[in-house]
Amino acid sequence: MRCPFCGHDASQVKDSRPTDDGAAIRRRRQCEGCAARFTTFERIQLRELTVVKSEDRREPFDREKLLRSIGIAARKRPLDGLAIERLVSGIQRQLETSGEAEVTSKRIGEMVMDALKGLDSVAYIRFASVYRDFSEARDFEEFAGTVEEAARG
Repeated sequence: MRCPFCGHDASQVKDSRPTDDGAAIRRRRQCEGCAARFTTFERIQLRELTVVKSEDRREPFDREKLLRSIGIAARKRPLDGLAIERLVSGIQRQLETSGEAEVTSKRIGEMVMDALKGLDSVAYIRFASVYRDFSEARDFEEFAGTVEEAARG
């Protein structure tokens, strides 16, 4: 494992333990070059996923990109990092077990929106505003109205 501080390619594992949700192994490592300590996470990957973007562009599935986009939508909301991590792990697990090697970005977006809808309505609206490309205040109003109606009914 390459050290993020000095780039040395040898490190020693000092401690290993499962994460709270059991979906990964957390490892504390120490660089053999500069002695700096850092943490890595090891996850099960069932298959390589390719995301089909607009205009048929393809790129590898990037868990960190998904984590960042949900984190931005949930910024300053009462969602802790563990809840977001679980949400992303659940989506990734669903995608990997679906049997499909390719998944559309639209499907991923819908999965995120479904998950956020049950967690936090503000994060849900924020994510939807980017995902559905809201361009005017009216778009927010209409979408927020549908969220309010769903919450009441």
